[in-house]
Amino acid sequence: MATIASSIYLLFLVYFLCETVVFAEPIPLGSFLSPPNSWSSHSGQFKFGFYNQSSGFKVGIWLLDGTNKTIVWTANRDDPPVFPNAKLVLTKRGELSLQAGQGQQKVIAHSNNGTVSSASMLDSGNFVLRNKSSHILWQSFDYPTDTLLGGQTLPCGSQLVSSSSDTNQSSGRFQLWMQADGNLVLYPRYSGRTASDAYWASGTYHGRSFKYNLFLNNTGPQPLCIVNASSSNSAIVWCEDYSSFKGNNTIYRATIHSDGVLRLYAHFEDAHGKHQVIKLWSPQGLDNQCNLKTFCGFNSYCTINDIEPGCNCLPGTDFIDPSHKNLGCKRNFLEAECKGGKDNATFYYMSPMKSMKTDDLPYTVEDILEEECLSSCLQDCYCGAAFYEDNWCKKEKLPFRYFTREPGSSLTIYFKVGNVSLKGNSTSSIKKTSKRAILLIIVVILGFAILLCLAIAVSSRFIYKIGILSYKRLLEIGDLDLNEGITLRVFSYNELKKATNGFKQEVGKGSFGSVYRGTLHKGKKLIAVKRLQKLIEEGEREFQAEMQVIGKTHHKNLVRLLGYCAEGSKRLLVYEYMSNGSLEKLIFGHSTIRPDWDQRRRIALDIARGLLYLHEQCRVPIIHCDIKPQNILMDEFLTAKISDFGLAKLLMPDQTRTFTQARGTRGYLAPEWSKNTPITVKADVYSYGIMLLEIVFCRRSLVVNMSNPEQIVLSNWVYKCFARRELNKLVVGEEVDNSLLENMVKVGLWCIQDEPFLRPSMKSVVLMLEGVREVAIPPCPSPDSI
Repeated sequence: MATIASSIYLLFLVYFLCETVVFAEPIPLGSFLSPPNSWSSHSGQFKFGFYNQSSGFKVGIWLLDGTNKTIVWTANRDDPPVFPNAKLVLTKRGELSLQAGQGQQKVIAHSNNGTVSSASMLDSGNFVLRNKSSHILWQSFDYPTDTLLGGQTLPCGSQLVSSSSDTNQSSGRFQLWMQADGNLVLYPRYSGRTASDAYWASGTYHGRSFKYNLFLNNTGPQPLCIVNASSSNSAIVWCEDYSSFKGNNTIYRATIHSDGVLRLYAHFEDAHGKHQVIKLWSPQGLDNQCNLKTFCGFNSYCTINDIEPGCNCLPGTDFIDPSHKNLGCKRNFLEAECKGGKDNATFYYMSPMKSMKTDDLPYTVEDILEEECLSSCLQDCYCGAAFYEDNWCKKEKLPFRYFTREPGSSLTIYFKVGNVSLKGNSTSSIKKTSKRAILLIIVVILGFAILLCLAIAVSSRFIYKIGILSYKRLLEIGDLDLNEGITLRVFSYNELKKATNGFKQEVGKGSFGSVYRGTLHKGKKLIAVKRLQKLIEEGEREFQAEMQVIGKTHHKNLVRLLGYCAEGSKRLLVYEYMSNGSLEKLIFGHSTIRPDWDQRRRIALDIARGLLYLHEQCRVPIIHCDIKPQNILMDEFLTAKISDFGLAKLLMPDQTRTFTQARGTRGYLAPEWSKNTPITVKADVYSYGIMLLEIVFCRRSLVVNMSNPEQIVLSNWVYKCFARRELNKLVVGEEVDNSLLENMVKVGLWCIQDEPFLRPSMKSVVLMLEGVREVAIPPCPSPDSI
């Protein structure tokens, strides 16, 4: 059978190559499209061009099946939709370029192997660029998204990624991998792709001595096959046989849908000439979608309700979005400070759930008695759930990933839940204070009040005299700094001009202006004066932002604002002087002396504590929006302080996210800035993660002139070295604290996750850097890091 199937495979390749030459209609250079137009294949069944998505358009390929339109490929699928004024141009240079207006341009396809002379939309669903000899220089079949078509191959080590939904073709939560070992496997997209993460596999493991490809034939009876491309005859090792299927002009399509299930379809004409679509195959067991790992998201479990799968939150959690329950759940109770032992156990109780099943691997297995298992979890800072199985106490930690509820299961899992909810309602009973205790408190307060009044009466005259003397003394000094540290001082322009010696000594440039060194109190106090020099409108905007934000913040890891000047159009800000300059000079400077590992950890902690204060401890939460080494200043003791809040976004007290225009510095911007999604404090966490990796390795996040292209983007290189356990390649010539290095790298990789909900809060970052909280193995931050 393998020989016959191989022959069919080779014959089809010959047919496919002939078809691409004979029936492809060329699209000449200089051609262009505007929404909603498209280029059609010779048969008219496939089109390439603009299709509607949300309120705009995306570029892709679709299959026309009667009146239905099936999207089979999308260019730059994670980019936002373009507006109707966009244009798709096959330029004279042979590049397929998307011009989105306002000077924005992105190349979709180009050739590195020759000169392009035309393009074609083929009847196979493949869009190609050719040279004068009709040889294909670029083809969409080499860059699959969520679909394979007849004649298309998924090479060894490649993947298909599901769409977000049936109407949104951006990258979703599931992926299909054609592994190097010959196994075809379905995984959750954000996983380690280990055996415990897989929810379906073809079972065709053959080791790593060969090269295996997934091939979708365009003829029956075996359309979907895994072939050994290393053998001379492309031997088939796995196929789905559909010899009973009969159809005219059949087009085969294999798609991994947004629900995570791979399905094989046949599009054909019946005996009456009508278009038909039937499902030929999908993996067994996935009709029950609870078998799809992460179908319900983190911290939730799946159960079947009237044949349909339902998602529910595990004890101690609530839905992230009640209207989209498959996005997972978040903790709904206050987390106590990790003390360990019995002190930690008093803040929690264990909530049981019966008939449970989990594929999560426990982080620890203990040989203790069953009655000791629950108390062990209560006293363990990292434990989130525990169960007793096979005479072993197994403990799980957050986030919970692969939990389901099955009526036939005898397993009971106990979840650790806090006594105090985030809404402030105590779940434990509160003892009422007795009347006798209340009376005693009232007597003590009254006695203290009487004594206090007597003390005030006796000392009021002395206090008055001391105040008058102090005021006169300050008048003699000539500086009324009565409220320094409480309110901002208003300076005159001439006073600051004199303090900076005519703005002669420039020490740096901030947004919208330059910074000058100055002195007050006859040279005894150093200051930094920021002079806003841009347009009055822009300068006024930053001036107001600086005043609102910095003037209300007081923290040892934030640069302190001392005062300001506002005379006419002149706007100046007066800061404490930071004698050691910016973090950028410290870690990227030409000096061969780098901060030692203890200093790097301390600097990272200083910045994290400053951000924690901005995000969670201010009266109004603050998003800085421009975290980068240039905006971190170092004082005389090398204490790191966050500066330049001119781009900060203030939130209302009850607001946790906002929509705003992109702001900040490229290279440190979180992915959500380029999407139409809310901006939260997690945008600062992403910028911090990029900067943390820069601090660890004392190099910039992007260095273009690298001999090895793998090393250009620091975050990608770090993840690849981390995954291969080769972090030593990044710190050549240094004495390394391997434990500290790995810990800081894991924290940085968690912070730069593409999905904001996967990034930790700054409180968690501080605890992880302090060593209080264990750092889990991070997943791949983004597909670009693979």
